[in-house]
Amino acid sequence: MTNKRRSQEWFGRTDKSGFIARSWLKNQGLPNDVFDGRPVIGICNTWSELTPCNAHLRDLADQVKQGVLEAGGIAFEFPVMSLGEALMKPTTMLFRNLASMDVEETIRANPIDGVVLLVNCDKTTPACLMGAASVDLPTIVVSGGPMLNGKHHGKDLGSGTDLWKFSEDLRAQKITQEAFDQAENSMSRSPGACNTMGTASTLACMVEALGLTLPGGAAIPAVDANRRRLSRLAGRRIVAMVEQDQRLSQILTRQAFENAIVVNAAIGGSTNFILHLLAIAGRLGVELTLDDFDRLSQRVPLLANLKPSGDYLMEDFYYAGGVPAVISQLAHRLHGEVIQANGLCLTDNYRGGRSYNNAVIADAAAPVQEDAGTVVLRGNLAPDGAIIKPSAASPDLLCHTGRAFVFENIEHYNAVINDLTLPVEKDDILVMKGAGPRGYPGMPEVGNFGLPKKLLLEGVRDMVRISDGRMSGTAFGTIVLHVSPESEIGGTLALVQTGDFIELDAREKILHLRVSEDELARRRQRWTPTLPAITRGYASLYIATVQQAHLGADLDFLVGHSGDHIDREPHPE
Repeated sequence: MTNKRRSQEWFGRTDKSGFIARSWLKNQGLPNDVFDGRPVIGICNTWSELTPCNAHLRDLADQVKQGVLEAGGIAFEFPVMSLGEALMKPTTMLFRNLASMDVEETIRANPIDGVVLLVNCDKTTPACLMGAASVDLPTIVVSGGPMLNGKHHGKDLGSGTDLWKFSEDLRAQKITQEAFDQAENSMSRSPGACNTMGTASTLACMVEALGLTLPGGAAIPAVDANRRRLSRLAGRRIVAMVEQDQRLSQILTRQAFENAIVVNAAIGGSTNFILHLLAIAGRLGVELTLDDFDRLSQRVPLLANLKPSGDYLMEDFYYAGGVPAVISQLAHRLHGEVIQANGLCLTDNYRGGRSYNNAVIADAAAPVQEDAGTVVLRGNLAPDGAIIKPSAASPDLLCHTGRAFVFENIEHYNAVINDLTLPVEKDDILVMKGAGPRGYPGMPEVGNFGLPKKLLLEGVRDMVRISDGRMSGTAFGTIVLHVSPESEIGGTLALVQTGDFIELDAREKILHLRVSEDELARRRQRWTPTLPAITRGYASLYIATVQQAHLGADLDFLVGHSGDHIDREPHPE
């Protein structure tokens, strides 16, 4: 065995420090030859019973560990902060960067040669990737997979997507509270993440498109034996990656990021994908901007007919061919030469991909939608950009001018939205302030805020909505998100008043507030920033250092990477 591995800086020493590193680990029954220079693999596990999407990852960790042992390595599992969308307040996005710090420092501080990231719920994937990218060791990702299709009264239910519909129907008095409650027991019927093309499944597909997981791994249902099999194979592969010194930065090239953007457009992926990919690129020093998403995703056909942009769910997507079926049809748009985690190039990995059900994964010659890419909007309301997802929007609202009806913050919205005398009309444009990275803080998924009850009772089901917040990847509607700069720091959004007219033209990529520059200047002089919502702890640090949405909302001091070297020893010689 070689003594040049990173772990040998701990285990290969014959002094007091080496004694300590080996001796304390031996209380777990490890024999001497564990420390002889074989690859030491860290299994970074975001398992938590408070993160339902990741609650089965302990089982997958055992499979990874077996694979590592079979390939001649030794594996050590370690926990990191887990982020569960269903339970955490005020929003998991507030803690994505904190979790990334946990991952980064845990990997760097320990005798690890390579790492397997076990992820699933929305923010666990980008947080782990951001942290691992800052260290840049050989890295492979194992996603936990989606849950099985929900089943209710003879129909399939999609996580989140159908909940939003049930919720609006309840408020519109189209269904009873009893019917609403009955659906609750039918939606989440197995371990795994959301079964729609929400953020969790989008990021699993992103990881595969980037080349960081084994081919075909993104869509395997959480309870399918193939998910466990893939985990075991990933354990074997990470050992080979260490032996070949195949580091994360060698996979996450500019070309790999471009591939992921194209694939995301073709699957109708979550808008959150943009924030997370920007943040990951920032950790590696890969130049990536909002304009790249706009340019690369245009004229990409929507191939995946999945909720919230279509009709089917992730279980159906897997049976129909999954990501390989999509990539094989996009080969002429992708960088086929990029090397992926299994050591092969994209072209070789996906040459045999095909769709087994064209209703779920359409042929590129007859797509679900001709042009499905996320559109980046600009104008005086969003000089640094805002985004809209046309595949989930109402086509007749993508070019719309209307009167603004403004909610100053989420509390204002909650206080008045069910008022049947609210002076709002169906052609108005709903505006919410105070939902950006600093303003909430944490940029919550409130961009798909519900419609006024008054209009729901009239049968209205969609309106243009604009905010500096995010929306769930499972959501749908004509929703403008990530307005940058945000209202909290004095962006133009802060100056919008009820009665102003706003022009949205998704085809021309325009988001314009029809108020004169002189009037905006007068309003700006009168505008005063609010006091920070939180003044202590991590959240205070977040508010002080978080970047704007068009940069990925990372903390400014985390951009870039520190590498894997530790200069100082914990014990004197």
